[in-house]
Amino acid sequence: MAFILAAFADEADGNLSGQITAMKENGIHYLEIRGVDGENIADISKDKAKEIRSRLDDAGLEVWSLGSPYGKIDIKDDFAPHLDKFKKSLETASILGAEHIRLFSFYVPAENPEDYKDEVIDRIGGFVSAAAGTDILLCHENEKDIYGDIASRCVDIHKAFPEIKAVFDPANFVQCGQDTKEAWELLSPYVEYMHIKDALADGSVTPAGKGIGNLPYLLSKYRGSVLTIEPHLSVFEGFEELEAARKSSTTYVYPTSRAAFDAAVSALKDLI
Repeated sequence: MAFILAAFADEADGNLSGQITAMKENGIHYLEIRGVDGENIADISKDKAKEIRSRLDDAGLEVWSLGSPYGKIDIKDDFAPHLDKFKKSLETASILGAEHIRLFSFYVPAENPEDYKDEVIDRIGGFVSAAAGTDILLCHENEKDIYGDIASRCVDIHKAFPEIKAVFDPANFVQCGQDTKEAWELLSPYVEYMHIKDALADGSVTPAGKGIGNLPYLLSKYRGSVLTIEPHLSVFEGFEELEAARKSSTTYVYPTSRAAFDAAVSALKDLI
């Protein structure tokens, strides 16, 4: 398989200049853009979006997806202002040349999450209606504690909205006690792309292939092309803190964000 790599470059550096450097030095062409120069991608102005696009164009880089926070609010929170903000981000995506926006399916109480299915579907329908007629593909990511945190409830969403595709995140499933092979069997028809991070049984995140997320199996089954690296690895910038972490149960720790980013990229390339 020939994979195309993307990355959450804000995990390498908070500033766009550092993100560009990290991307180019690691040979990654596509950015899943989330945080830039101290702002979340949902909050940037139209002028800022144009500036980012210009600088990325000059660097020979492109935006694959908006790593947005939409749907990452409590199911009981007021949805109207959240939806208004989402509508603004459709324009942001267009300016940046992004063809995807990742979404979540709202935090719901741990007890009986299925009781909130109708409200979740109704709210996601608001996103779908807002994006109708655009060239933006909406993609739902499985995330801990949201409605779609396990595969069967993700399927509820995709059956209700066939136009929404899946972002498959193995580490997030591990953290929810969901077997990733079982999840893949249910969700593979809907998968648009994957987020690459792995995790151990205790939920701690590891580089790709170092956890129990079955990354080799998943990559062998994946018939798409884009893999977005999302390190989420532990960074301890003080020497004493770093050494203490290394002696604890935290297996994978790094002295800087850039070191963690580089390690995540290297692990995926080695796995491939």
